[in-house]
Amino acid sequence: MAGSPVAIDIETVGMPFEELDPLLGESFLRHVPPEKVEEAKQKTVFHPATAHVVAIGLWRPEEERGGVLVWGEGGRGWEPFPDFPGEAQIYRGSEEEILRAFWRFMAGTGASTIITYNGRQFDGPMLMLRSLLLGIEPTRNLVPYRYSFKEHCDLMEVITFYGARRPPHSLDFWCRAFGIESPKEEMSGEEVARAFAEGRMDDIARYCLTDARATAHLYLRLKPLVDLLDSRS
Repeated sequence: MAGSPVAIDIETVGMPFEELDPLLGESFLRHVPPEKVEEAKQKTVFHPATAHVVAIGLWRPEEERGGVLVWGEGGRGWEPFPDFPGEAQIYRGSEEEILRAFWRFMAGTGASTIITYNGRQFDGPMLMLRSLLLGIEPTRNLVPYRYSFKEHCDLMEVITFYGARRPPHSLDFWCRAFGIESPKEEMSGEEVARAFAEGRMDDIARYCLTDARATAHLYLRLKPLVDLLDSRS
């Protein structure tokens, strides 16, 4: 695999429930008790059939540089992302355009190791399935063999020792525990939908890239444990 390790983080926004195909909406609420219906409608953000990928953050921990792909007026390619720590770029386009650009990156110089936090459960499946729903073919398996960190290092798997210890706690929790600047100081995941509705795409881009950068920094702190768990006798 070409390239150096890359930390990945994504942001998604749920589709308005009333705009879903009626049969899809009915299936989504099946077995949900009446008192939980409104709460369940807010969870469209977590399902690839009912959510949009609005930002993808990429950060190389060994080089302290990266970029973010975000919804916006496209056609300009990669541009400098001003006032972001390190060497950062931004790419704007539709959901389809940013996903295609992401897979081109994965197929090109790409990454030797993909680094995520809970990426085996969320980011990887969301990127692959959402792409297929839009007619885009993924160029790399983002959910490879679980018991190796060489292709995909999910830091939640590292911290929980492959699920042996619970609860895992959040990225924010472990960043604070290790003294790493938390990505949640300016925005949280719950605020992304409101920022999207208000058209604050640069705020979402900054938050997403900050998440990816924090994930990269946590990886560097956990690297001795990653190497130990991934060692072979």
